[in-house]
Amino acid sequence: MSYGNQTQTLNVTTEQQYQGLLERVVFSSLIGMPCCLCLFINGTMLFTLRSKAVFRETCRYILLYNLLFADTIMLALSQLMYIMAVCRIFPTYPVCGVLAMLAGLANQISPLTLVVMCLERYVAVCYPLRHATIITVRNTAVAIIVVWAFSSLNVLIRVLLLVNFLFDQPQSLQMTDVCSGISVILGPMSDIYDKAYTGIVFLSAAVAVTCSYVGVMVAARSASTDKASAHKARNTVLLHLMQLGLTLLSTMHDPIIVSLSTILQRLIIVRIKSILYVFIYILPRCLSSLIYGLRDQTIRPVLMYYLCCRLSHLSKHI
Repeated sequence: MSYGNQTQTLNVTTEQQYQGLLERVVFSSLIGMPCCLCLFINGTMLFTLRSKAVFRETCRYILLYNLLFADTIMLALSQLMYIMAVCRIFPTYPVCGVLAMLAGLANQISPLTLVVMCLERYVAVCYPLRHATIITVRNTAVAIIVVWAFSSLNVLIRVLLLVNFLFDQPQSLQMTDVCSGISVILGPMSDIYDKAYTGIVFLSAAVAVTCSYVGVMVAARSASTDKASAHKARNTVLLHLMQLGLTLLSTMHDPIIVSLSTILQRLIIVRIKSILYVFIYILPRCLSSLIYGLRDQTIRPVLMYYLCCRLSHLSKHI
């Protein structure tokens, strides 16, 4: 009787392990396909923006390239950490820290770049005669360098907090859980700093984008302003405000998971985390390429040409 119970328990355990493995394979496949598609579209868009001189020498396209570049890095690193989690690969804290910090750096570039893009549209509408002297390629490059430097400084501070925690409380460098942004927030100081920085940056960015939108709206009602240009700029700034909201939503991913983990089972948390990963991380990172690629009359024909050529090239090999 005891032997029969042990056999039945073993069969149940084996079946549960098989179902868990099958579920991981299905989830990783469903998530990997849209991620690869987004990386393909973003890569083609980045190649398009470097293919012609008009894109390389126009400030708003340079800013768009910087935004897409950061989003693509963020998407690639997030997918790498997701694959490591699915395969149950637990790296050391330094390795996870490097991956999480680089992903965080790329994620912080987006809202700051959106602010610069909104200011560029504001100057184009409100000060059209001075736009060519204010918004130059050199000034745009300086703005991008400042954005990367400011974000890198934040990452450096987080690294110092992480190293300080590991020295103050010696522990094994080998992780016992999956690598994520939550894993490298060790100690109350890291948590407080992360929340304070995120709140200040997004509040400042929201104020700057909103003020730009209001300025463009006021200029659109002026009789001396080009109505069509002002209307297009208003829609562009509104689009940037929506992108900022989506980026802010991605920063709330980890707090949501932490809150739900206290009331739900681990298996349910894993499923919710996978679904949120698709809608909060993957889709917003692909949205910029699709919107700008289809909306901009200069980019659209070039992007469609490269997309169609690459897709036809892939289909021939398949």
